[in-house]
Amino acid sequence: MATYKQLMAEKQALEAQLAEVRASEIAGVIEKIQGLMAEYELTVDDIATKRRSGRPAGVGKAKAATKAKSELPAKYMDPKTGATWSGRGRAPAWLGRNRAKFLIAEA
Repeated sequence: MATYKQLMAEKQALEAQLAEVRASEIAGVIEKIQGLMAEYELTVDDIATKRRSGRPAGVGKAKAATKAKSELPAKYMDPKTGATWSGRGRAPAWLGRNRAKFLIAEA
């Protein structure tokens, strides 16, 4: 059974060999690509990925949901603190059970 040091040495040797083989093959691949580009009269812009046509990202239902909501007028007011509540959402603790005494008179 091989030791850790032996395996690490083999790994480093393989990685060096991989780098050499890759470098030698890349030259051939680049030549092949350049030849095909010349044959079909392609440019780098033709090959580069292009944005898809259509609606831009972030437009649609998701954007409509994030639109700021207009503030509702207050229906109830705490006379001690001046805090108000529109009548929507969770009721504040100061409202208690008798909401009629905190109701703001409509003008």
